[in-house]
Amino acid sequence: MPDRSTDSDFLFTLFELQRLLRLFADKQASRYGLNRAQWAVLAKLERTEGLKQADVAELMEMQPITLTRLIDKLCKAGLIERRGDETDRRINRLYLTKAARPLLAKLAVLRSEITRAALADLSVSDAHRLIEQLETVKDNVRNALQGGALVDSDNAKEQRYG
Repeated sequence: MPDRSTDSDFLFTLFELQRLLRLFADKQASRYGLNRAQWAVLAKLERTEGLKQADVAELMEMQPITLTRLIDKLCKAGLIERRGDETDRRINRLYLTKAARPLLAKLAVLRSEITRAALADLSVSDAHRLIEQLETVKDNVRNALQGGALVDSDNAKEQRYG
């Protein structure tokens, strides 16, 4: 059970870490003429080519119009291409171009550099432990989302010990 200092620091620390990592990733991605969102689209397609634009928007928790602008820029840069769906011509599927492959290799190196910088003062075992703990936190939050609203802690204690 978290103590009072954990309760006041946990969310702030995670949100601030996320903000700083986004800024750092944007700054580093700019070396290749990209921003973090464009990099994320390329990474999604690298894992699963042929996704529908709507699926990519959902995965990235992004409005479709915002994603369309990103895709337009990536298409113009020659990094991805839209192809019509074989069964539904209203649907565009997204694919990486050959030109994207060398850039993705550079971005993989960049991802490693960012990770090394973020984890610089942690031992390998501490880094692995941190990742495992963050996965546990992620699972806890996912379970809480699936279970509904947060429970009043006093009420929960009564239910547990009542």
